[in-house]
Amino acid sequence: MRSGNSNSSEIEKEPGFSLSITAQPEDIDELGHVNNAVWVRWIQELATAHWNAIAPAAAIEQYIWVVTRHEIDYRGNVGVGESVIGRTWISEPPKGARFWRNVSFTGPDGKIKVVAKTNWAIIDQAKGRAVRVPSELAELFLNNQGAGIAVDGASGEG
Repeated sequence: MRSGNSNSSEIEKEPGFSLSITAQPEDIDELGHVNNAVWVRWIQELATAHWNAIAPAAAIEQYIWVVTRHEIDYRGNVGVGESVIGRTWISEPPKGARFWRNVSFTGPDGKIKVVAKTNWAIIDQAKGRAVRVPSELAELFLNNQGAGIAVDGASGEG
């Protein structure tokens, strides 16, 4: 993932964690816009970046997250070279090992292009199984207003 700091006030004015992502030629399908599978990849990359930005280093080493469900609504198209603001936030406390993550991608026209709700489970790497989300981690994500960075392409070599 190629990233850098962004001073975009558009990124910083919304609660949650945000990334600016620019569609690359390899993200485009035969219809001339970002492929649906790429949006799913961007959701995962956004969630991972949020975790890495907020969680303590010890938690990042101890736990990993796996997706258990995606609910995605595709509302618009984005072409090569266009940028979207991807935003994610946690709006409700976890239930056991799982919590729902909200995601939206807003295009350069200010319209939401994709909106999603994804369910994630926390895995303790040493135990190799799901565990209850520690309350201190839940609080970090429920109370955090996040940060923002810019990404050229969302993935690939830097």
